[in-house]
Amino acid sequence: MSKGSVNKVILIGNLGADPELRSTTSGSQVASLRIATSESWNDRQSGERVERTEWHRVTLYGRLAEIAGQYLRKGSKIYLEGRL
Repeated sequence: MSKGSVNKVILIGNLGADPELRSTTSGSQVASLRIATSESWNDRQSGERVERTEWHRVTLYGRLAEIAGQYLRKGSKIYLEGRL
């Protein structure tokens, strides 16, 4: 069995909507984000520009959720690092 492993995700994209904020029963903040990442390339056969967008759901907790609710809005460029 291998001892080394990595569980790291980096996303750079745009928010598709304002953060959805809620509180847990203990009063801790939770924010749900929808982030769009896009890539584009030239199709080899047609030469046309092709773009693909993928949507990611991300959940933030505690102080980070509060900050997201305060500063992030639909269309905001966002850089996230986390783990699965």
